[in-house]
Amino acid sequence: MKDLLTDANFPKTQDGRVYHLGIRAGEVANRIVTIGSTSRAHRIAAMLDAEPKRFELSSERGFLTITGRYKGVPVSIVCIGMGAPNVDFFIREVRECIEGDMAVIRLGSCGCLTDLPVGSLVLPTASVAVTRNFNYDFVEGDPWEVPYHVSRPVQADPLLHQTLNDALARARPADSNTAIFADAVNASADSFYSSQGRQTAFHDHNSDLIENLKRAVPKLTTLEMETFYVMHLARSWRGSTDLSSPSSAPPLTAGPVRPADPAGKPQGQHARVGSRSSAARASVIRAAAVHMVFASRSSSDFITPEKVAEAEEWTGRGVLEALIAFDVPKGNLHPEEGSVWDLNGN
Repeated sequence: MKDLLTDANFPKTQDGRVYHLGIRAGEVANRIVTIGSTSRAHRIAAMLDAEPKRFELSSERGFLTITGRYKGVPVSIVCIGMGAPNVDFFIREVRECIEGDMAVIRLGSCGCLTDLPVGSLVLPTASVAVTRNFNYDFVEGDPWEVPYHVSRPVQADPLLHQTLNDALARARPADSNTAIFADAVNASADSFYSSQGRQTAFHDHNSDLIENLKRAVPKLTTLEMETFYVMHLARSWRGSTDLSSPSSAPPLTAGPVRPADPAGKPQGQHARVGSRSSAARASVIRAAAVHMVFASRSSSDFITPEKVAEAEEWTGRGVLEALIAFDVPKGNLHPEEGSVWDLNGN
């Protein structure tokens, strides 16, 4: 930690940078693709417009944010690594850096629990969480507890889901026979091994986990580690980006979070914020996902590196096309003035 932090409730630097992603207001756009791999982030970033020059920031905590324009529309690519905690950092810290709505598409790899071939694309309409039950006795076994819990499903945003499906169908190469499966349910596990039914030297009591999941969750198709948490936080958001007048008292003695713009001025003092209507200040987070099937849990097939590069190329472009096609009301966009995508400032 190199910079002085100002608030233990929501740590930020004095110039408004959030603690883990390292960004501040004006460095992340309303339309976002989030991924886990830095190489995939750079492959997609290469598709952005030449002007303005792409903004790129790697934080000390391992997050990568790349912001620019795609066909003139501001977009961000945020690489978060793996797992639910990193999703939590991502959604909450980006939310504090953006005025208006967020449209988030998760582009990730997955294991497939059905007979879809590797290389297929799956767009889940919903996701469930699979979590290890820490009350279970994993040494002796336990007649009173189950070793794993499965949550109720949370839904993808239907409009963003459909926009994504349409954009990927258009982006798919004419000579490609890649299946795009859009009527599926995903499971996001809290680990790569035990909660995904993989067998290791640990006694995880998970040999029947996959079959139990398939029986319990209709249309279950993919298994990975992030999508549920993106969709859950999107559905849980009931907020406002009227940063000049917090809706409730902050917890304990911490002050309200008021992101700073790139010049370091609190957004609540920004002229554009003050001129916005109450309706425009009410913000939403919309989330959808596309999964590239890298592994089949039934056949044990694994995708080749050549197929990965091919899939990432056109799928990444399809995600960008979906983001710019998705309607975000003009009044619910972050101001361009002073942002890294401000054409007048570059």
